[in-house]
Amino acid sequence: MPSAAPHALTYRSAVEGDVPAIVALVESAYRGDSSRGGWTTEADFLDGQRTDAEDVAARIAAQPAGLLLVAERDGEIVSCCHLEHRGDHVYFGLFAVRPGRQGDGLGKAVMLEAERRAREQWAAKEMRMTVITVREELIAFYVRRGYERTGELSPFPYGDERFGVPLRDDLAFELLVKTL
Repeated sequence: MPSAAPHALTYRSAVEGDVPAIVALVESAYRGDSSRGGWTTEADFLDGQRTDAEDVAARIAAQPAGLLLVAERDGEIVSCCHLEHRGDHVYFGLFAVRPGRQGDGLGKAVMLEAERRAREQWAAKEMRMTVITVREELIAFYVRRGYERTGELSPFPYGDERFGVPLRDDLAFELLVKTL
């Protein structure tokens, strides 16, 4: 439901027509030179794509078991995240904030909205995510938001270019968890 206040964030579920904008947003936040305009870049250790139209469309089609949430400001998609209901918890992923808008509290606001929706829509007790372990600054951001490092690691999917082309051989994911 759009807000009347100028520059206010509005939230909604993504629709099929949003696929190109979401793909462009995610790619700009994580890959290539455009991602260097923000602090979430993975360009120093991953090349290739972060997502594609097929992946984003599948996440939209999976609703209501999941939710691809978009945040808009002045009619422009400036952030997104994917919530996937998994029993007693919700998995948080595909989180992106437009690089030129990172650092102004937008990401914090979107995370709070995602957590609220996880509690209210699915009565989730926990939010979980995985983060590449070399992303210490990003992990610290999540820890400041109340997520705890578990030390539980899972391997990076080397050889599956849907997740990018690794530029180093020491990539792994760590599970972070927050009690809701």
